[in-house]
Parts: sequence; structure tokens; C-alpha cells
Amino acid sequence: MHMTTPAELLQAADLPGRWQGRPRFVLLAAGCDGAALLQATLAAWRHDALRCQWLHLVLLLPQGGMLHGMHAVPGMQRQLLEAGAITVDVLQGCTLREGLRALRLQADALLLGGEWDRHLLRRLGQLAAPQAMLAAPAGVGMAEGLRAAGFQVKAGAPLLRACYAPRFQPRGDPAPASPARPGDEVLVLGAGLAGAACAQALARAGLQVQVLERHAQAAQEASGNPGGLFHGIVNPQDGLHARFNRAAALQAARLYRPLIEQGRVPGRIDGLLRLQADGLDALAMQAQADALGLPAAYVKALHAEAAAQASGLPLRTPAWLYQEGGWLDPGAMVRWLLNQPGITLHAGTAVHQLQRSADGAWQALDAAGCLLGQARHLVLCNAQDAMRLLPAAATPWPLEHQRGQLTLLPADLPGLRRPLLPVAGGGYALTLPDGSVLCGATAQAGDTDGGLRATDEAANLARYAALTGAVLPAPLQPLPGRTAFRLLAADRLPVVGGVPQPGVLNDQPRRIARVPGLFVCTALGSRGITWAPLVAQVLAAQVTGLPAPLEADLLDAIDPARFAARQARKPAR
Repeated sequence: MHMTTPAELLQAADLPGRWQGRPRFVLLAAGCDGAALLQATLAAWRHDALRCQWLHLVLLLPQGGMLHGMHAVPGMQRQLLEAGAITVDVLQGCTLREGLRALRLQADALLLGGEWDRHLLRRLGQLAAPQAMLAAPAGVGMAEGLRAAGFQVKAGAPLLRACYAPRFQPRGDPAPASPARPGDEVLVLGAGLAGAACAQALARAGLQVQVLERHAQAAQEASGNPGGLFHGIVNPQDGLHARFNRAAALQAARLYRPLIEQGRVPGRIDGLLRLQADGLDALAMQAQADALGLPAAYVKALHAEAAAQASGLPLRTPAWLYQEGGWLDPGAMVRWLLNQPGITLHAGTAVHQLQRSADGAWQALDAAGCLLGQARHLVLCNAQDAMRLLPAAATPWPLEHQRGQLTLLPADLPGLRRPLLPVAGGGYALTLPDGSVLCGATAQAGDTDGGLRATDEAANLARYAALTGAVLPAPLQPLPGRTAFRLLAADRLPVVGGVPQPGVLNDQPRRIARVPGLFVCTALGSRGITWAPLVAQVLAAQVTGLPAPLEADLLDAIDPARFAARQARKPAR
């Protein structure tokens, strides 16, 4: 029996010929040997002088499959290869049926392996772009199933070849209207962590990005804090929050590790401890992680003695050790993100209002009505200020403005205990490179006071004492600190994607019409460092129409239209 090779699959799908001369090309491979197919695709791309400029490869691996360099956790993970010219998304730990339902994309070519039935093949018709070429081993019922899914099957052995040309377009996920093309300009409002990450992701996709920032410099709000944490979470249900935070933490570590290790951004990425607060012992915690399929390389449970040894603190409770968690300087990260080709920062540029030009471009105006910038695609990354600029008739989103104060404990403070690893749980404490310790942070909803408060400092010192066991003498003068403001959604997930049309309701967020060219990336709350790399890639995918690095239900969970969808699901009174 002939065993089909990855090179034969690529050839049957008319590759590399079909990607030649194109700026972008999306290739979906499902049920194949992921590692072998990746290597064959890389080889074909590298040796093709006429290759596409950007190749996006999506690998759907059956249960038990895993790709080198990816964590053995369920869900989607992304790698960037060839200096970002090749994007590899891997969805693993699921069946073919589950994986196909989780994907949201339009593939230019499809390569299949394994066993397929008519229901699976029908879903492929919703994932294929017009005229997409498909290659698959011939099997019983394959040709008939592909024809029923809208493919025109061509003769060939031992492989089937088929072109997607349906007589009627099936009802699938709606394609984005007028996606941005390489070379297009995009406006981004806000140069904090969200705006900088979005600008970098958009520039990497070949767009020219103009960033407008009202302050004289970037990273002047919460992104200007001297340090902050990044890590995932674990919960026994492994629900939307846990899965989203895991995907974000893994993507953050993939971006941050080389920057920290090369000394480009201050920080550490050799572990973070999060104390367990619900009374579970370490054995029960580890059993929970094992049941969820979470490997020790991602997270493991430590009993109190081991947690105390790892942290250098007299901890009395077990803790989760997030192996690729850590801390970094968010301001330095913002500056690195903005210092990339294709990005221009316009600081000291306050946007007073938005309007559409006669040809549909978005225009940003100052208080005098003068034009600050314009582009067909505009992304609001300016936290609370984004709400002011949205169309007046837009459905209000349940967002909360929250004040937070942190405290810096100087290195020479008597009685200071420095954690060997960042420690979180009812507050946090992390040791900075100069030996000082950052601790905090308070949280007051709706509070607009930007000053430092003695009561908040005392609350932070109490948190520090609870985490470290160190009771510091009462300071004779106020300690250094910083106040910043966060924006949070009521469901504690970010708000990322196209702005929904006002007054449009549908119980599925993805089916709600959008304001053309207007996007938002906001409500990162206190998890901006963890979330920013992932949400920026999601945002860039939506602007360009390329695949996003998240499963469909997680995209719905962070969609700005989710609030209107929930309203549509409420029974009429």
C-alpha cells in the first residue's frame, strides 16, 4: 500500500505554484503528520524564488499529535518562523471534528490525512476560499463527500485533487469586509502596551502603522509601571478564562523570552509562584492539572515547603509554579515594540473626535478640527478614551474604570525580604534588578484620584507582609509608588475586534455586522503584560482577514459584539 508523503500532498495541491506571486497564502493541513508536513512546506517555500511573501500554515493535529517547540497542552499555539514571514498555528489535543469546528479561516489550499466522513468534509467547504485546491488520499466515499461539500474533484491516483467551486455558497462564518492589504496604512490610537503590541503585529503583517499618542511619550499610563507579572491560570473546569489565559501566557513567553535573555527588556522568565487560596493540598492540585492534560513544563503544583524553597520566603500554603511565567518592565517592552519597521509614533497628539471621509476613510481630528491622520482602518487602543470616541449610538459595553496603586520598597529598607521568584496571591511581590521590591496593588472601581495615598501604601505593605512574612517598620516618610488606571470588562476578558454596528442584535457575536474599518483592543485590566501579545495578533488577523491564533469560541468570548449577543439571548419580557 502506497504511503503518501508530504511532498506528494503539496504537489497534488499545485504547490508551490499556487502561492507564487501572491502576497499572502493560507494553507490548512488536517490529520497529517504535522512535523513532516511542516518541514516539507518550509523546504518548498525556501527554495521557491517566486514564493508568496507571507505564508500562513494551520496544522490540525489529531489527539496524541504534537509538534516540536510547542507545549503539550490542549488548544491552539502559534510560532513565527523565517523572521515572521511564515506563521504556523497548531491546534492539538482534539479530534478532527472538534478541531474543524474550532477553526475560523479561509484556506487557499487544504491537505488532508486520516479518515474523513461526509460531515467532516462538509465543514471543509466553510473553511475553503473560492478556488482553493485540496489534496487527500483516495478513500471510500471521499470523492462523493467532496462533491457534496462544493468541491470539483479531479482525476488522480493515489491522491484525490479537488477545487472548491460550490454552486451555492454555504452558510459559514462571515468573511471580513475590505481587509487591509500589504502596504495599506492603519491608524492606532494609544501607545501603551495594547497599542504598541497591535502596532507591531500590524506592521509584521506588512501594513504601515501610524500611532497617535496624547502624552508626550509612550507608556505613560499603566504601561509605565516599573514591573508587572505574566502567567496563566488553572481552574478545574478549564473554561474560557483558563483556556484564554493559557493561550495568552504561552504566546507572551514565546515573545518575551528572547528579549529578556538578550537583555533588550528588563525582566525574568524562570518561573512565577501563585499561591493556592482554596485549601487544596499540592496532591489535589497536581491531580487537577493532570486531569486537564497540563504538563509540568507549563505548570506544576508545589507543596508549601517546596514553594518556600523556590521563593526564599516562609510560605505556608502550596502554590502553582508557572514555569514560563515571570515579570518584565512594560515601558521598556512598549518602546521595543514601537521601534520596529513600518511603525511611526506621533506623541503629544490628542485625538478629540473621529469622522468618516467621503471615500470611507477614518479621520482623527484634534480639538480645533484639524486632521491628525487618516486611514481606512483604525484601531482604538486608548483604554477609557476609546469609549468616548466610539459612535454615540453604539450599544454601551459593561466596562469598569479602576484605580490601582503600587508601592516600591527600596533595596536598603531594613527588614526587606526579596522573593527569589515573583509571588502572587492576594497581591504580589517581585524583586527588581536593583534589589528593590515592587508590591501591590490596590483596586478601587470608579476612583479617579491620581495621587498617592497613605492608606493604599499601608494596604500594599500588609499584602507584602502576608506574602513574605516580613513586617517592615512604619516608614518615616511616604515610600515611592505609582498610581495608574485600568479598564476591565464585567466578564474579566478583553474587548478585541471589529466594533459592532449600533443596535444590531444576534445571538452569535460573529454574525453581528461591524462598523467598516473600525476596531478596538481594550479592557486588558491588570493582565496587559500577559494578554497583549495574543490579543494584538487576534486584532491584526481581523484587520487583514488572516487566521487568528485562537479557537472560535475564544474569539467569540473576547469579541466586542458579545455583549449585544448576550442581550439578544435574553428572553423577551
